[in-house]
This record gives sequence, structure tokens and C-alpha cells, in this order.
Amino acid sequence: MSIKLETANPVRSFKGRGTELVADGLVRGGQRAVVCASAGNLGQALAWSARGRELDVTVVASRFAPAVKLERIRALGARLELVDGDHELARQRAAELAAGEGVRLLEDSLDLETCEGAATIGLELVESGVAFDVVLVALGGGAMATGIGQVLKELAPGVEVICVQPEGAPAMTRSWRERRVVTTDSAVTIADGVAGRFPIAEVLDDLLVVADDAVLVQEESIITGLRMLLHDAGLVVEPSGALGVAAMLENRDRFAGRHVVTVVCGGNVDMDSYYRWIGSS
Repeated sequence: MSIKLETANPVRSFKGRGTELVADGLVRGGQRAVVCASAGNLGQALAWSARGRELDVTVVASRFAPAVKLERIRALGARLELVDGDHELARQRAAELAAGEGVRLLEDSLDLETCEGAATIGLELVESGVAFDVVLVALGGGAMATGIGQVLKELAPGVEVICVQPEGAPAMTRSWRERRVVTTDSAVTIADGVAGRFPIAEVLDDLLVVADDAVLVQEESIITGLRMLLHDAGLVVEPSGALGVAAMLENRDRFAGRHVVTVVCGGNVDMDSYYRWIGSS
């Protein structure tokens, strides 16, 4: 197994790849404000990309999102509005704000820049010159999966692209399997970064083209993945970043003898919760 690490950067996730494109495009177009909904990582990345560009950023998030992510959004200079609900309510509120203020609404996974940013991960994998058989990608809204998947289908068509979601937040995986949008009433998982309930139809259309499979993993496997990444690789990651390892643990026979790359996509984690999960103090 190889790890594609996306946490060793100022925002500790892959999201900055897309927000740099967004911020640059806004400035070039003469726009000075942008609104997004975020489970935490996108908001941090957008706030970071706005620094020095004189962009006003408003992030809408659930007040139940990890405090470390909310604090980081504020610290990076964005205006943060919290809603008494989950990420889907935050998405609704962000759309209302953008329409009311007449500013750009950034929709993760739907807006092309977020997918293009994630696609650069795929380019780096191909350009590494290392042969691999499978890439495991955490699946939430779909930007990372569709971005990486598109590149690999074009440049490395023999590589299998497998998306991974928690069993407690399976909306996009169920949608991929049924080839239609499937929503869920709840999303209950420690992997808050991928806990969506309402897949975007256009994103699903792209995912159906580039993903070879979509699998669900148990919470216990995610926690074991967190422990393995800490003890074997020295990495502190958030649960979403351990989904690929969880998939390998639950599908050992499938991946035996194959070179698997897993994308460790984020490292913004509440440390009290983290210590509780891994059983340390």
C-alpha cells in the first residue's frame, strides 16, 4: 500500500487545490465576495485562498461540526454563520445568502474548480512514475472522486478507482449503485467530512463514468485505520482520511497482491475525540 498524503499543507486537506482556482478566478473576474457551505475543510481552504486577495468569504456550517474546524475558519478571517442542523441545511442557507447578497456561491463538487483542483492529485499520481493497480478515494460530495477518476481514466485506464464511504453516511454510494440520486434521512458517522445526505445529480452523472466501484465501511474499521496510520505511518488524520485504509481492512482478499494507493485527504481532527477513538490519553 502507498499513501497519497494531502494533509501536509496550510489547510491540512486537499481542498486548497480547488479553492486556489476559485479565488484566482474571482479576482480576475472583478468579484470580491464568495459564500460557501462547508463541513469544515472547504471553509478553511477558501478562507486561506482569500488571504492577500482582498476577498470577503462567508462560510455557513453546522454548529455541530468539529470545533477545531470552526475555530480555524474564524482564525483565517472568514465570516462564519452557524445553522442548527446538518450540512444539508448549511447548503440551503449558503444559497440563500449568496442570492440575497448577489455574490458567488461556491458549491463543492458541483463547481468545476473544486473537481479540477482534486484532479491534480490524479496527475501527481500518474506523473510519479510508480505503477499502481487501485486508488481508494474517500467519497463525500464527489469532487475528489470525480476529479481523480477523470484523470486516471484518461491517463491510466487500467487503474481501478474505488470510492469509500461510511455505512452511516451512504447516500452517494447508494446513488452510484442504483444509478439514480438516493437521499437519506440521516448521516451518522465520525467521518464528518463525508457526511452528506443529498447527492448532486450532475456529480453522480460524472461519478458513474469514472468510478469502478463504491464500497461502504464500518465505523470500527475507520477507527482501526486511524490507529494504523498513527502507529505505522506517524500520521494524525481525521476519520475521512482513514476510509481507504478501512476499505483495505474489510476487503483483504480483494486487494491482496495488488499495489493500492489510498488518498489521505484530511487531517483536521478534534484531538479529544481522536484520543478517545485511538484509545490514548
